[in-house]
Amino acid sequence: MTKADLIEAIADKADLSKAKAEEALNITLDEIKKSVTKGDTVQLVGFGSFSSGSRKARMGRNPKTGEAIKIAASKTVKFSAGKAFKDSVNKRK
Repeated sequence: MTKADLIEAIADKADLSKAKAEEALNITLDEIKKSVTKGDTVQLVGFGSFSSGSRKARMGRNPKTGEAIKIAASKTVKFSAGKAFKDSVNKRK
């Protein structure tokens, strides 16, 4: 499913125009990004949680040359699916 497909589904099910559905989706995604960027966790009960994590600096290898390279520390985004979501995917009641 693409973002356009999701917008169309939201518009149909919420009886909204596609423009309003797209605006609502974009606002939702922007607010999730802002919160996680600040270090907060966004918890959507029954769906899952978005949070930030960190990766330590480490040594890696250039696959072409085999040369050792230093990979800098970085931040990452984590998503943990909620129980209801996992059960839905596994078709449990």
